[in-house]
Amino acid sequence: MADDGAPKSAFELAMERLRKKDAEDGVTTRRLTDAEKAAIAEVRSLYDSKIAEQEILHQAAMKQLFGADPAEVGEVDRRFRREKERLASERDVKVEKIRRGEG
Repeated sequence: MADDGAPKSAFELAMERLRKKDAEDGVTTRRLTDAEKAAIAEVRSLYDSKIAEQEILHQAAMKQLFGADPAEVGEVDRRFRREKERLASERDVKVEKIRRGEG
């Protein structure tokens, strides 16, 4: 940070305000261990690959539906978005558990 007396950037000032607000609200932070960082990276990698797999399956399904009923195409799109959101949500829950030291 700007510990050398140099002017602080807007980012540094915003971060100071956020840390102060967190302290007032009783929010504590801790540094992640190397094991936790590795676990988070593994979870993200796993879910990124699951999402990529769903994207490939979605693209294949869309090719088969070329010229099909727009309602059917819309339903395939909705299912894909729902599955992608489910996987992202599941990933985020697991990452948050690791961050809290529960995973």
